[in-house]
Amino acid sequence: MPSSSSANSGVAGRYASALFELAEEKKKLDGVAADTATIRELLSESADLRRLVASPVIAREDQGKAIADVLDKAGVSAITQNFVGVVARNRRLFALDDMCTAFRDTLAERRGEITAEVTTASLLSDSQRDALEQELRTAMGTKVALDVQVDETLLGGMVVKVGSRMVDSSLKTKLQRLELSLKGAA
Repeated sequence: MPSSSSANSGVAGRYASALFELAEEKKKLDGVAADTATIRELLSESADLRRLVASPVIAREDQGKAIADVLDKAGVSAITQNFVGVVARNRRLFALDDMCTAFRDTLAERRGEITAEVTTASLLSDSQRDALEQELRTAMGTKVALDVQVDETLLGGMVVKVGSRMVDSSLKTKLQRLELSLKGAA
């Protein structure tokens, strides 16, 4: 069962539901899912893009044009670009990341999947991603969709969250624990 969060309620949930219905009607669920993952990745990688979508000072037309250019260069489909255009015109870009998360959660729920949020120190290869997905599928006993983010501050290893469960095997956390234990011994 996917994690229910505030992303699935309120503005983000309503917009995500509308996008889901549109994608389902057009039989483009997988394409839109890939687009929303791309958008989340773009937002996580660019502080400038996060400032653009969050700024109430930038005119809606300017926000709309800028985000349209970014999505066009990223190869996002017309359906998703049109959706984001509506979001921009309605001054709701601040919730775009939550909308993408809510869309992913809705899709996973409809497919009977759970979503594992995986944060790694570096990008996973296809074989590593497949192996992780298989291990999680075995451990959870159901289909698992991976939501992979890169956080170089982890130094090595990964953090995996599935629902309320979390496994943190990052080098950063291990070093923090070692530091605490050394302080305690002094």
